[in-house]
Amino acid sequence: TTLWGPVSRAGGTRFRLWAPDSDAVLLEVEGRAPIPMAAQGQGWFTLDAPVGEGARYRFRVAPGLVVPDPASRAQAGGVHGASVLTDLAAYPWRQAEWRGRPWHEAVIYEVHAGAMGGFDGVREALPRLKALGVTAIELMPVAEAPGARGWGYDGVLPFAPHAALGAPQELQALVDAAHGEGLMVLLDVVFNHFGPDGAYLHAYAKRFFDEGVHTPWGAAINFAEPAVRAYFEECALHWLRDYRFDGLRLDAVHAIPDPDWLDHLARRIRAELPGRHIHLVLENEHNAARHLAPDGPFDAQWNDDGHNILHPLLTGEREGYYEDFAEDGAAKLATVLGQGFLFQGQHSAHLGAPRGEPSAHLPPTAFVLFLQNHDQVGNRAFGERLPALAEPEALAAATALLLLCPQIPLLFMGEEWGATAPFLFFTDHNAELAPLVREGRRREFARFTAFADPATRARIPDPNDATTFTASIPDVAEAAREPHATVLALYTHLLGLRHARIIPHLPGAVALGAEAVGEKAVLARWRLSNQEELTLACNLGEAPAACTARGALLFEGREGAAAALAAGTLPARTTVALLGP
Repeated sequence: TTLWGPVSRAGGTRFRLWAPDSDAVLLEVEGRAPIPMAAQGQGWFTLDAPVGEGARYRFRVAPGLVVPDPASRAQAGGVHGASVLTDLAAYPWRQAEWRGRPWHEAVIYEVHAGAMGGFDGVREALPRLKALGVTAIELMPVAEAPGARGWGYDGVLPFAPHAALGAPQELQALVDAAHGEGLMVLLDVVFNHFGPDGAYLHAYAKRFFDEGVHTPWGAAINFAEPAVRAYFEECALHWLRDYRFDGLRLDAVHAIPDPDWLDHLARRIRAELPGRHIHLVLENEHNAARHLAPDGPFDAQWNDDGHNILHPLLTGEREGYYEDFAEDGAAKLATVLGQGFLFQGQHSAHLGAPRGEPSAHLPPTAFVLFLQNHDQVGNRAFGERLPALAEPEALAAATALLLLCPQIPLLFMGEEWGATAPFLFFTDHNAELAPLVREGRRREFARFTAFADPATRARIPDPNDATTFTASIPDVAEAAREPHATVLALYTHLLGLRHARIIPHLPGAVALGAEAVGEKAVLARWRLSNQEELTLACNLGEAPAACTARGALLFEGREGAAAALAAGTLPARTTVALLGP
């Protein structure tokens, strides 16, 4: 039973709203007189009205307050405007028989749809991404949010695609075209908070929030309330059914105070969508291994531990959350490669508390590994990508580790050619919020040595300036020029090796162990399902490491590296991959 949002019925539409703080609710359809809705008890109001496709409507929840539908499927005029009845079932799916691809085949490419020209721009890029070796496009959140640009994490109408990115039918066409190319499409969803502008539920459904539990965004969402649980469960199912997304990435679930609900959500999704490959991935600072396959209902978690070790190994940075990872980087990287998480219950100096659960029993595919993503690039003051921070040969060695490791690799748009454009934090807030966001962001960096000087902090780009967004758009034309063409060729070659020699044998793969063999060097081994042993020897440092490994050569980052490894030396700044019985 659908509780939230409009439902098409014979002769019109059934409207429903949960407004427990309202004594009466009127449906206001443009061009028609307001119609009272019937109180159904427990805060619900319903109405069957003879209106259909294209009608614009809002709810009057108090004499001086008219609001959009919190489960609106489309908006006219932004988050403060009217909701629009949209027949999503009318889209003529060309790939109606698509059932998805298994998780172990995932090579994820994270994109900001706006920075790629909206839904149509992403659709035009699909053949290029398929040729690269990508198998899954992951869209940063696309729900309606204030303004025309932003990262998507300030959404307030989570059922409705942001009109600035394209119409609902254009999003459906993107997913349909991706399936035609054999590509999955995943969606990043935010179920842990609403943005600061346009979250009208605070005004007429205060029980939607728990004022006794606080998050970085304010009062926590109250998942003890059945109507709230239904809201987000139906939202998840809406994207998977009506748009045929192949999976969801759930943002910052550590800010959801009811972790048991997460497992309930995942199990409901799987029960209601049988026969499809639906992939559910967490971002979870708690490293709660119990949610992950094979025992839990989620496929994987973003492995921030892996990134947070690799980044200081490549850049030497140690401040902020890198303080937990900068010392003994090779040994910590070996733990991540052999066991998944670094933090499995140990005390975190950065958090001041224990973090994580044991993860060594999980398959390698339970972890999504990356060198860059929207957070790790965009949360830097100047949005620098790794090519601006790391030595090229060391970065190439880390790339080989990423793309040949049995963990699931994720790339960030433009990474594959070493894009020079930064990815900055950008917003499009109103005149009241914009200066608060700008100054708040600059204050965040005051604790870093490089930004102790107020004059330096003042150079941090203003998130609300339109040029901050346009500066973040990668220039695809770079990929045809050196040195970018060489970087692209490396990514394409490595992904070709992954598809041919590793992906077919990932189901059932197990880690055989990993060890530090130098200050910035590791040796890691896995047994694949065909009983071949995959060995990766990676040295990100400037000096050779004492290390021996043998097997059939799969990849060597520099000529002669495999022979040197067989003789007992792993050269500097290279990765060697071997396959053997």
